[in-house]
Amino acid sequence: MHILKCFILSFIVLSSIPSLAQDGDSTDFYYQIPDYPQSYDAGSVAARVVDGLGFRYYWATEGLTEGDLQFRPSEGARNVEETIDHIINLTQILANAVQEKPFDGVEYDEMTFVQKRELTLENIRVASEILKTSNGEDLEKFDMIFSSGAEFPFWNLLNGPVADAINHVGQIITLRRTNGNPIYQNISVLQGRVRG
Repeated sequence: MHILKCFILSFIVLSSIPSLAQDGDSTDFYYQIPDYPQSYDAGSVAARVVDGLGFRYYWATEGLTEGDLQFRPSEGARNVEETIDHIINLTQILANAVQEKPFDGVEYDEMTFVQKRELTLENIRVASEILKTSNGEDLEKFDMIFSSGAEFPFWNLLNGPVADAINHVGQIITLRRTNGNPIYQNISVLQGRVRG
């Protein structure tokens, strides 16, 4: 009887995790992709692409070990943590662009992996929320501006930092699988949620 009670209690606790995750801090925001908008417009479509990045990044980095972070496929290649550092910069460029701020790099050398992950997920969430409330004219204001003076339109933000970040998330998934720690198998990137 004691074993049955433990099993039932464990089931109740574990089954509540998905609902708690969406109500938690920004780190859990992309446990699943937020509901899609009722209509299509430039801002909502751009936000959905960003939300896809957030969901993929969440699960690519969930449960990484120190061994995974230091895993390097070959000499001269980035290890997983260096790839995460690059993604921080890409998402900060995105967040700054939609907030109409210039990008001047990110100081992440003193950050823990957990802090890096939180910052990246927060950058993605902030960008998505701004894009969801924007319209076609707003997108024209969201230029990438660098402290060097270089400036690029929103179009380049999509095919540059956003696409690049998605690519590097895929690298993390491959590297951690190669290192013996594959991502959680019950996620559906098509549906943007955990199956089952």
